[in-house]
Amino acid sequence: MKAARGATIAVACMLFAVSSWAADTTLPTVRVNAARLDIPPFDLPASLSVVTVSPADSGKPGVNLSEALIGVPGVLARDRQNYAQDEQLSLRGFGARSTFGVRGVRLYADGIPATMPDGQGQLSHFSLDAAERVEVLRGPFSALYGNASGGVVQLWSAEGSTPAQTKTGLFAGSNASMRLGLSTRGADGPFDYNLAVSHFQTAGYRDHSRARRESGNARLGFDLGKAGHLTLVFNTLALPQAQDPLGLTRTQAAADPRQAPAVAYQFDTRKSVHQTQGGAVYEFAPDAQTQWRVMAYYGQRGVQQVLSVPVAAQRNPLNAGGVVDLDTDYGGLDARWTRRAAFAGRPLELVLGLSYDDQDQHRRGYENFAGHVLGVTGRLRRDEDDRVWNLDPYAQLYWHFATQWSLLAGVRHSEVHFRSRDHYIAPGNPDDSGQVSYGATTPVLGLQYRPGDKLRFYASYGEGFETPTFAELGYRADGGAGLAFNLRPSRSRQSELGAKWRPASRWELDTALFRADSRNELAVADNSGGRASYRNIGRSRRQGIEASLRGDLGDSWRVVLGATHVQARFLSSFLTGSPAVTVPAGSRIPGVPENYGSLRIERGSALGWRMGAEWQGVGAVSVDDRDSARAPGYLLTGIDLGYGIDLGATRLHLSARVDNLFDRHVIGSVIVNESNGRFYEPAPGRSVMFGAQLEL
Repeated sequence: MKAARGATIAVACMLFAVSSWAADTTLPTVRVNAARLDIPPFDLPASLSVVTVSPADSGKPGVNLSEALIGVPGVLARDRQNYAQDEQLSLRGFGARSTFGVRGVRLYADGIPATMPDGQGQLSHFSLDAAERVEVLRGPFSALYGNASGGVVQLWSAEGSTPAQTKTGLFAGSNASMRLGLSTRGADGPFDYNLAVSHFQTAGYRDHSRARRESGNARLGFDLGKAGHLTLVFNTLALPQAQDPLGLTRTQAAADPRQAPAVAYQFDTRKSVHQTQGGAVYEFAPDAQTQWRVMAYYGQRGVQQVLSVPVAAQRNPLNAGGVVDLDTDYGGLDARWTRRAAFAGRPLELVLGLSYDDQDQHRRGYENFAGHVLGVTGRLRRDEDDRVWNLDPYAQLYWHFATQWSLLAGVRHSEVHFRSRDHYIAPGNPDDSGQVSYGATTPVLGLQYRPGDKLRFYASYGEGFETPTFAELGYRADGGAGLAFNLRPSRSRQSELGAKWRPASRWELDTALFRADSRNELAVADNSGGRASYRNIGRSRRQGIEASLRGDLGDSWRVVLGATHVQARFLSSFLTGSPAVTVPAGSRIPGVPENYGSLRIERGSALGWRMGAEWQGVGAVSVDDRDSARAPGYLLTGIDLGYGIDLGATRLHLSARVDNLFDRHVIGSVIVNESNGRFYEPAPGRSVMFGAQLEL
């Protein structure tokens, strides 16, 4: 509570100080949403990549966010070809230990959190049809987003355009994959709109991996004149059923990478998701120097998943069964005040804000059998109401205090509260109700030097934290009853040295040296019988270098390159598994390759011929904490060819794409610490995709 009072006092003092400053200087009006500031990314003392979303230009169907992240350094996005487990996403090694969904990285869609207060997020409802850009913030300043912010990924929908524009596209290709998308955007006076719907289905590269997904996204903007601007955002996701092919052992993957293990068929492992959410953003500027912004959102998400937990394991009275049934209501508010002024005759921008998020989840578990019939919903084995909420005040200050120097500072105090109410009490399974609260104050500081118009140098430092998610609190490491409320949040200290160079108007080279030291990181204590428990370990470190290059080669040729080298290590030894095995200090953190990157070279424009080539390379990764095995690295090549035809009032864009051109047999992703040794998820061999898009 002392830390909370300190943060509140600091915010109040900054507010009082800035209210007396003269406001005769206006900063640039380029908005950088990921940093909450109206300054160009080039002038930020932080690693921030802004990527224009146009997956159809490269012959991609626009199904997964990874399609838009080519050339972004620090980011490892893996399409698992398993829509029951969502895409894997990690930044500089943060988030790599997640076996499903996204953890350790904050996600936002149009400013609305796609990460719950406990730190677990999903990418499945991100709409690339409606998107204009993706912003990826890495390094110390991501800590300003609170819990589990090892990095920040934000997708932003485009505003309505004049004249109105409507697109419809059909993509079809290997593995009986098909995607149909329709989007329209326009403006009428003070009103603009962007609407998009899509349908995707696939038989899957691997056996037992069929999936179908429908999604919709709407962004409505209202210019209220002197009263401000209102933006409404709605989206929906329906994943009626996605089969889960599970992972394979090394032997299985070598024998037949397309197979699924027998238990996937025995239990018919699968998942269904239905989500609907909406949000509103109101922005009001009473004068040229002041702006208020208030965001509110609410959503509902239902998940049903059948797992392959063995029947024998469910004889344990503490086992939660093999069918997961979650009903979640979530929502929140974020309000902030921005003031542009001058201090000591130099431009200054101040942001003060308060964020609140709430998640209420009804969690039920059932046996995945009834008698001798497997893969059905059986007896109830878990029934609880879980709630987590946070209340975070924050402040940021940007000061261009000299011609060649600028300062960016911030602080956020987070209070995250967990509460569980157990309604399933049976012999051998007592009342597991309980609660726990975590708090942390996370300061950040960055300094930038500008020797000239084309060059920037910067240094930054920040502290972050990550609480356990409800999934990680689910079981105690000692095997006893109740949730693992003894787990502590991980704390990290991140530092970064970077340089940004623009030798010409259409060229930019960014490089950064980074290091993140963590303590109390979560690691697997035991994983067996469908129960994964965790423990805090001593220290760990992620350090490395990244670089990105974007440029125009002339004659309509363009290049984008992103490369990352990261050393991710446990610095303290710890015990894992049953029987316990010692993981020695210096072992690699699983799921993190030391080297990875992507390159795209393309030529052409909207009309006429368009062509491109891509390379994606990933080094070997350890599959578990013990470093018992490694998935080999790979380099994949993709090529695409397109042609745009002007039909007067309409345009037709045709495309063809080949991925994994040389038909390499590779492990595309790993399931970290999988209890049965089924770590490996093979990537597709050579595959093709044909597309046709009509633009009205």
